[in-house]
Amino acid sequence: MVNRNILVILSAVLSLTAAAPIEKRIAQTIAESTADWEKACLAAGGAAKCNPISQTAFTSLLAAGKNCDQQDAADQMIDLAKTLGNDPEMIRLTQLFVQQPRNAPDSLQVPYCQVAPKNAELNGLFHCQFSGSNFAKFSGDQTGNLPLGVAAVNPPGSCPAKPDGPVPDGVQLNTLVNSPGQGGAGSASAPPTQNAPSGGSSAGSAGAPAPAPAPAPAPSPAPAPAAPSSGFALQNGKDAKAQNAQFQTLTPASPCTEGQQACVQNGFAQCVGGKFVITQCAGGTICAALPLVNSPGTSITCTTQADVDARIAATGA
Repeated sequence: MVNRNILVILSAVLSLTAAAPIEKRIAQTIAESTADWEKACLAAGGAAKCNPISQTAFTSLLAAGKNCDQQDAADQMIDLAKTLGNDPEMIRLTQLFVQQPRNAPDSLQVPYCQVAPKNAELNGLFHCQFSGSNFAKFSGDQTGNLPLGVAAVNPPGSCPAKPDGPVPDGVQLNTLVNSPGQGGAGSASAPPTQNAPSGGSSAGSAGAPAPAPAPAPAPSPAPAPAAPSSGFALQNGKDAKAQNAQFQTLTPASPCTEGQQACVQNGFAQCVGGKFVITQCAGGTICAALPLVNSPGTSITCTTQADVDARIAATGA
């Protein structure tokens, strides 16, 4: 009788387990989303301005980001491109970045921004969803279930750059397509234009046509040295060294405060719900604090160890 009761209990537990919804976290290597943009920025002469904007942008893809953080970051990227001669490659890559899917902690669709962008180059562009999303539900307060000014997203999860459907889980959009498409694509009236893959020929761009180089992994920006005697440079270097030493003591189980950014086990981490959510850096790079060059402070990003050493050494720290 005892054995029979145990079997009944086990059967009930298994039935409940099978009936329970299984939610998965859909993530990506966020640093790869702006790696090519940062390289284009450095090539255009953006120097020390490139990395902080790149970091702000890729962190907007984390689950803790607000609905318009990604678009706001893209506006900053366009603003900088305009100061660098309206660099067409920076603009093209920004138009692709603003359509990159965001992390989905519960596998639900991520809501869309309901505010128009500052720059016309971003008009009508909205993020794709990852293919593993639950296309019957959205996370959040249900106020951003459609992109601004779009009557329907068809097929679900698509975006102007990829009107044929969502992006495979964890994949960067700029490795799949070259053209950012046209604002308004992804709606019921969207043209079924398929972009060429990154290894092929370039398709037309809605904002500014540009060549389509094969995407590369995370950036290794050349250090922009600051004179050790400049007011804040030395302190920035000391702060970066102290942060990097502290990061070595952190683990995924370390306590954290909401929104806190850090490096944990060489990955970029942000505190979400009292726990560090870690995104591993691209191959050959590590997460580290770098001293800012033109203002007091540090930035946390994925880069090479050589770049970390050079930038800190340039401050005299």
